[in-house]
Amino acid sequence: MGIVIAIIIFGLIVTVHEFGHFICAKLSGIKVLEFSVGMGPKLLQKQKGETKYSLRLLPLGGYCAMEGEDATNSDPRSFRNAKLWKRMVVLVAGAGMNFVLGFIAIVIYISMMDGVPTTTVSNFSRTEDDGVITYYSESYETGREKGDKIISVDGTRVYSIIDFNYVFNVMKEHEGHEVIVKRNGEKLKLDDVSFRIKDGSDKFVDFGVVYKNKNPLTVLKGSGENFMSMTHIIGLSLKQLFSGQVEKEEVSGPVGVVTVINEAAKDSENVKEGIFNILYMMALISINVGIFNLLPIPGLDGGRLLFCFIELVRRKPIKPEHEGYVHLAGMVLLFGIMIFATYNDIVKLITGGKNG
Repeated sequence: MGIVIAIIIFGLIVTVHEFGHFICAKLSGIKVLEFSVGMGPKLLQKQKGETKYSLRLLPLGGYCAMEGEDATNSDPRSFRNAKLWKRMVVLVAGAGMNFVLGFIAIVIYISMMDGVPTTTVSNFSRTEDDGVITYYSESYETGREKGDKIISVDGTRVYSIIDFNYVFNVMKEHEGHEVIVKRNGEKLKLDDVSFRIKDGSDKFVDFGVVYKNKNPLTVLKGSGENFMSMTHIIGLSLKQLFSGQVEKEEVSGPVGVVTVINEAAKDSENVKEGIFNILYMMALISINVGIFNLLPIPGLDGGRLLFCFIELVRRKPIKPEHEGYVHLAGMVLLFGIMIFATYNDIVKLITGGKNG
C-alpha cells in the first residue's frame, strides 16, 4: 500500500508540473497538441478540440506537448511564435505549480499539528528534585536563554524547526557554534555554544520551542517559514551536489524517491502520523522538483529560460536547430544521470541501503 501511495504522489507531483505548462499555454493562446498523464503505452486517449488527453501506463511521468517547441514552425500559435514573455511564463509555470503544491501540503500538515512551532526557545532540558532545578542542557550553560529567537547557527539561516534538523546533522562532528539570536528585540551573537544534552546520550536537541495557537494567520505564517526552510535546505543540498561534497552513492532517482515515501508511510505508528509524514515528503519533493527544473541546465525548463534571456539581450532568438542540439545534449546527459541514479536505487534495495 505504501508503494502504491508513493507512486501516486510521485505521479501527482509530475502531473501538477505539466499542468502548469498546459494551463498557461492554453491561456496564452499557444497550441497544445497533447497533455499526457503518465508515460509509455496509452491506456486511454480522448481528443477534445485541438488537444489529445492521454492516460498512459507508467505513472512516473507525463508531458505537455506544444506546437513548435523545438523547431521553426509557420503556425502563428506555435510555441516559438508566441511573444517572449508568454514563453517565459509557460516555462516557469511548471515549477510554479510544484511550489503551490508543496505549500498546500505544508499548510495541511501544519494544520494537523497541535500548535504552530516557532524558533523561539521555550525551555531547556532539566530535572527537578525537591524544588531544586538542575539543567543538563549545554546550550543553556553556554549562553542561551528562554525566549531567545534563533536566527542562525554557524551562518546557516534558521527559518523554522526544519532547519534545526539540517543544522544538527551538519554539526555533529564538531563542538562550539556561533549562534545569532533575537533577545528582547535586539540581535545578539553568542560564541562557542554547544547543544548536547549532558545525560550520556548523543541527542542534540537540548531545548524546546514555543508553539503558537492555531488560527489562519499563524498557520499561513508557519507554513511560509517551513516553505522557506525547505527551499533553503534544497538549495544547500544542490550546492553540495554540484560541488562534489555528496558521494555518488547518495544520488537517487525515481525508484529511490518512491522508496523513501514508502518507508515514511510504513514506518508511521498510526494513520495520522502516516499522513503527516507523507505530506511532509510530498512538500519536500515537489519543491525540489520545482527548484531543480529551474536550474539553467539544457533540456530542463531553466535551460530553455536561459535561451529566452539570451534572446531578450540579443533581441533575436538563437536558431532553433542550434538550441535543439544543446537541449538534446542536455537530455542525453540527464538521461544518463537518471540511469545511474536508478542503478544506485536498485543496488540500495538489494543490499539494504549499503552500496558496494
